[in-house]
Parts: sequence; structure tokens; C-alpha cells
Amino acid sequence: MAAPTSPRCRPSEPGAAPYGNFPNYSRFHPPEGRVSLLPGGLLRSLFPEAARPLLGLDVGCNSGELSVALYRHLLGLQESEGSLDQPAAGKELNFLCCDIDPVLIERAQQCCPFPASISFANLDIMDSSTREPFLSSYLGRFGRSTFDIGFCMSVTMWIHLNHGDSGLLEFLSFLSSLCRFLLIEPQPWKCYRAAARRLRKLGRNDFNHFRSLEINGDMAERITQILTKDCAMELVCCFGSTSWDRSLLLFKSNGTNHKDRGSSEQEQ
Repeated sequence: MAAPTSPRCRPSEPGAAPYGNFPNYSRFHPPEGRVSLLPGGLLRSLFPEAARPLLGLDVGCNSGELSVALYRHLLGLQESEGSLDQPAAGKELNFLCCDIDPVLIERAQQCCPFPASISFANLDIMDSSTREPFLSSYLGRFGRSTFDIGFCMSVTMWIHLNHGDSGLLEFLSFLSSLCRFLLIEPQPWKCYRAAARRLRKLGRNDFNHFRSLEINGDMAERITQILTKDCAMELVCCFGSTSWDRSLLLFKSNGTNHKDRGSSEQEQ
């Protein structure tokens, strides 16, 4: 997730993951609970004529299980298929997946079945001094200045709790400027309360910003308002809700927020 990359981000007790870096996250929120909501052929419908490979960004990827499941689903690959079975997968789609937790990233790298086309990186997405050169370097390998599609799956709450209202606004603004399409799974407000309660039960300090957040209530609606009113994006589709009551919302950039990043991709 996104907060300062330091040893203190490692949770020492079950449930003590103040940046969302749970070590066994996919066990209680399995990837299929999300990917099953996404239609087949999504990339073809969103990018019928775009040059390949398409570029995807997954922010807050944890140990990579969902990233790999998304990659397989988007390309229509079977669960058992990896790079050896699908050597051309990287010509269609390349994924950059990042997380604040270096231990989770190391696990993801070791287990990745598509090492040539899915890259896992330890990155604090809220640290502009490191994210800008890193992401620019990755995009530059493909002659690009933006990603085709970004994924932000159950990440917004951790940004919000650790960086406050201004941090959430800055995060959404940055992602909207970086991605032509953005798939977001916002945590509802009840998850904020549950996260704060877990820390208190463990005798930890509360989140610095929790009690001062003015962006609250229906978080899916609030994030939709921010992206559509302040970030030059439009809501394309809600793919429904997971069994744990989180919506999958797809947004599309209208192009004006990419002016400073180059416009060559918009004509593809």
C-alpha cells in the first residue's frame, strides 16, 4: 500500500496492517471475487484499435495474487497457463504492479507466472520524489507517457487514513493523469471504522487523520464525484459489488488531464 517505505510498515500481529499490507490478504478476499465481475473481452472493447502492448498499472498489489488473476482474466488465459504456455502474452499486455511492502513484493516476484510481462516493484506511490522517475522510466521503455488502464483495488482507504483528505485528492488526481482508464474498488466507510477499531484493540495509536476526515459517508459516491468533477474523468460502468460489499467502478479520462504527459497515445 502507500505510505513511507520503512521497516515499521511490516505488521507484527495479525490485523495490524496500518497500510493495508496484510500478509495473507487473498485468503479472506479471493481474487475470483473481483475478476468474476469483469466481462470477458474487456480490453478489446476498451481498446479496439490501440497499439500493443497495452500497459497496465496495479497500485497496492499486495503479494500479487489479484494482479496475476486480473492479467489472466484480461487476456482470457486459463488458471494453469503461464509464460511458457503463452509466450506472446507480453505482446498484448504488460503490467507494472507496486506495493509499499518489500516483503510482499518479494513474494510476488518469486511466484509470478509471467515474469516477462508482469513487473512487481516496491514503491511508495505517495512519494513523488521516487514515483515520478520510476514510473517515467518504466513508461519510457515503451515510448509512452501514460498507462492504458490502472487498477486501484481496496487501496483508497489506506491512502485516506494515512494521508488525509488532501492525500486522497492528490492520489486520485495523480492516477487520473496517469491512466486512460481507471478501475477502482473503494472501501466503504464501515471499513474505515473497522480498521481504526483493529488498531485500538491492539493498543496502537489511531490513524492520524481518521477523526478529521471531511470526505466520508458513501465513499464510492464521494470518489466518483472527485474523479468526475475534479479529475476530468467520466464513470463508464459499475460492474457490480463483491460479496464483501465493494463496488468495482470503471472510469475513463476525457484526455484533458493528460496534456502535460503527451498526447500521442490519445490518437491510438
